[in-house]
Amino acid sequence: MHRSVERSISELAGVTVPSETKAPGADTIAAISTPAGEGAIAMVRVSGDEAIAVADRIFRGNEKPSEFPSHTQRLGEIVAGDRAIDQVMLAVHRAPASYTGEDLVEISCHGGVLVTAQVLEACLGAGARAARPGEFTERAFLNGKMDLTQAEAVIDLIRARTDLALRSAREQLQGRLGEKIGTIRAELVELLAHVEAAIDFSEEGIAPDEGARLRARLDSIREQMRALLATADQGHILREGLRAVIYGPTNAGKSSLLNRLLGYERAIVSAQPGTTRDTIEEVINLRGIPIRLLDTAGLRESADEIECAGIARTEKSLASADLLLQVLDRSVPKPDGFSENSTEQTRIVLLNKSDLPEHPDWRNIDALRICCISEDGLRGLEDAIIAKISEKHLRPESGVAINARHRDCLRRALTSCDLAAGTIEAAFAPEYIAVDLRAALQALDEITGAAHTEEIRDALFAQFCIGK
Repeated sequence: MHRSVERSISELAGVTVPSETKAPGADTIAAISTPAGEGAIAMVRVSGDEAIAVADRIFRGNEKPSEFPSHTQRLGEIVAGDRAIDQVMLAVHRAPASYTGEDLVEISCHGGVLVTAQVLEACLGAGARAARPGEFTERAFLNGKMDLTQAEAVIDLIRARTDLALRSAREQLQGRLGEKIGTIRAELVELLAHVEAAIDFSEEGIAPDEGARLRARLDSIREQMRALLATADQGHILREGLRAVIYGPTNAGKSSLLNRLLGYERAIVSAQPGTTRDTIEEVINLRGIPIRLLDTAGLRESADEIECAGIARTEKSLASADLLLQVLDRSVPKPDGFSENSTEQTRIVLLNKSDLPEHPDWRNIDALRICCISEDGLRGLEDAIIAKISEKHLRPESGVAINARHRDCLRRALTSCDLAAGTIEAAFAPEYIAVDLRAALQALDEITGAAHTEEIRDALFAQFCIGK
């Protein structure tokens, strides 16, 4: 739940949400962990040393929550003084066997906006404070229940739109990426220990053959880093979707193509040129891969101020596209500026209106012939898109895909290892090698949080919903 939504719900019930604190784990927190709005069930979570004591103060049933065995739930009521707020199921998870690693209470109540807010108010009135975004998962990290890569996987799991994205998030949540980073780190630590031993016993020196073996071990580490860095494009596609821009002249069938790929009428289709004045963006699931389709204004000379603004947006979208779908009308002559031999590797040329006679200009042009009326050729378009994505190293059998933060850390680690390799090659003193290897180790530790800083931690968990 977004922080502003949490505050608005709390205000409905007269709850004052305290300002953020910088002492995770120092007190007991509470939050609504389900989306705002009406529903059958909503959940309020309470975590911290006093979580069960808070539950004792507001729960009325055959037993007090402090008497529940761990990982059990009971039917009862949440009360405020003598007034019953709602009938609930209350579950107790005792530390350390809980999501946060602390005592954790989960209250399942009826899913109305006001009743949920009043259950939260009861928790806050009994001694808890409102949780910050991501604070439950942050406490899980701080209590050693997961590393930072697994915490980030929680976000990816929630946001996953396709099976491949879900699988990648699930494998990262299970620690697969953390294991790979751990393997590289262990080899780097062993290498650094060897170098520092040479510093401590400098009178023995490093023989040339020993230096060669040192370089070979470092090269192996660098290769593993490069292999992980190669998954960055895959991670971007799985998390954000491949940005495919549909462009071309007016009346070529761009909006018709968008509607066909979506399976419903999203864009207005008209015989009048220049119908689309703005970009339209929608997401489709293409064989497990999210594709962000952008329908754009037709490219042509225009004196219309609004249409010119739309064309400018088209040109801006083209500059940031992962894939270009150029739609052309094969029943008319080639437009000015069309080049069959474009150097753009991410372009797929589509000759639309294959139900009409083909103009001689298009003879022997290598392009996909499609018809958005009959869907002729659209299967071939899907195959072509998948082929282009494969060129970006998206492999369904690979479940590990790094994100932008991981990429930045890995690049810094690899740069430091490259410097160390150059130092070994130049036969410099081992002290210089050790400096670069320590820098690489520091960058790797930032990925898993082994050397986490408060700034990195705050930036990461601020992306979470309140209650997660």
